Amino acid sequence: MRKEIPAPVIAVLADHLPVIETHAGLDNLFLHADAPGDPPEGSKPVKTQAWLRRINKKSENPLIALGKLIECYMEIPEQDESESTLFGNTFENPKKEFKEKLESILSRCHLTYMSGGYVSDGSSAPSRSLAELIKGRDIPAIDTEFNRALSKVNSEPREAVSAACNILESIFKTYISDEHLDMPQKQDLQNVWKVVRANLGFDPSLVQDDDLKKVLSGILSVVDGIGAFRTHASSAHGEGRKLYKLKPRHARLAIHSAHTLALFVLETWDEKSAK
Repeated sequence: MRKEIPAPVIAVLADHLPVIETHAGLDNLFLHADAPGDPPEGSKPVKTQAWLRRINKKSENPLIALGKLIECYMEIPEQDESESTLFGNTFENPKKEFKEKLESILSRCHLTYMSGGYVSDGSSAPSRSLAELIKGRDIPAIDTEFNRALSKVNSEPREAVSAACNILESIFKTYISDEHLDMPQKQDLQNVWKVVRANLGFDPSLVQDDDLKKVLSGILSVVDGIGAFRTHASSAHGEGRKLYKLKPRHARLAIHSAHTLALFVLETWDEKSAK
């Protein structure tokens, strides 16, 4: 489903981009984002707003253009975020202020920025089931499922953790089914993972390289950590008497960890099948 750049996001971009960029800088930035047409006439704020509205009208996927437009501001180096001081007076860094405004307005509009210049709204449903995506090793589509979880990080971090766990469970259960292995009686994350891990040979003691052994050991502990995280902090279980104060950064860590593990399992599965 095609989604346009929300008006509040356009307003923030039109307010801040002209302060940071020259006319030539704006032209280069929008051309990099594949904005349609020639640079609009007028002042920098007028040009910025007009080009963004044109993107909404004519671009096939406006959010892709938005991701390219804001990438260099969302991923500025730490040294560029520091405030400047002159004659004892501290001045707000315009790039830092712009990044904070972008993060705030994207969250309000239920959008999520992802490293590499991607903006997700998490609303597009896949045409196939997750099990079918896994069987077909459709990595981009599986990435979309993780992006869907990431889109809820700021607004619903507990649900985001639960979604990441569900993706891992689906991958492990599909593997057990396709490889004709015995499904454990209790089909929670840790138990299906034990079957998959044993069949794929994920045993650090069998690895010769010490550095790789450390990495593999860390990956193996990810499932236990995410499973426990889900049990104690996600929406999948009752809260009990003590409420776990789950923050977006915690949920983001769990989702990225699950994503890394998922790709490692799928790639190892393909290598095993090839042999």
